[in-house]
Formats: sequence, structure tokens, C-alpha cells
Amino acid sequence: MSTDRMALRATLHCLMGCGIGEVLGLAIGTALGWGNAPTIALAVALAFLFGYAFTFVPLVRGGLAFAAAVGIALAADTLSITVMEIVDNAMILAVPGAMDAGLDSPLFWGSLGLALAVAFCAAYPVNRWLIARGRGHAVVPHHH
Repeated sequence: MSTDRMALRATLHCLMGCGIGEVLGLAIGTALGWGNAPTIALAVALAFLFGYAFTFVPLVRGGLAFAAAVGIALAADTLSITVMEIVDNAMILAVPGAMDAGLDSPLFWGSLGLALAVAFCAAYPVNRWLIARGRGHAVVPHHH
């Protein structure tokens, strides 16, 4: 598989985990009327949790030891998730009113979709750079 294709797959993988975590975290925080800081903290924590889980669970199911799977998931996903989360949350905070919009608001969902798309574009070159150097998701297929 080409480096570009591996980077695309790794970034899509990251987007799924980050997207699930972001949507859940922002939706929960918004529904509970939390302020920006605790809502974003929850969204980031859930994004990391789901992002790592999407790598970790298949490795463990494939027979890899728990500790080894944790190490691989951390090595494969940390930089990508970090970049995606910084960009995603910066974008959401930059859209006027997005953090105050309700769950029934197109502004809430539109800004979240835009933020995730921009974050994907920022994370792709990071994943490509890692994979080209034999790091990131380049190490994961060897363990499946």
C-alpha cells in the first residue's frame, strides 16, 4: 500500500475516533449546559479514548498482549489525535456562537462538521510524515 493511501486510511481512522468523541463530548456538554472549558475537556478526553480504542481493540482481538497493544495504540495515534483535536476545537471556538448553539441548531452541527473536515486536512500530512518514517500507523498493520 502506498504511503499516501496508508496516510489517508490512518487519518480516516483518526477522524472516526475523534469524531465520535467530539460529537459525544460536545453534545453532552451542550445538553447539560456546561461552559466551554468543561465541554471541550470532555470532548477531547472522549476523542482520545475512542481514537485509541479503534486501534487498541483490534490489536487485542488479534492476540496481542494488553501492554503491547497499549504501547502500539499510543505510538500510532497520539500525534494524529493531538493535531486533530487542537485544530478541531480551535475551529469550533473560532465560529461565533457555535459553542452556545443548541443541539437543534444548524450552527452547532455545521460548525462541528466544518471543524472536523479542517482537522482531517491538518492531520493527513502528519500521518503521512509519520508513515513515511515507519512510525504512526505504519507499525499497526504488522500486528493485525
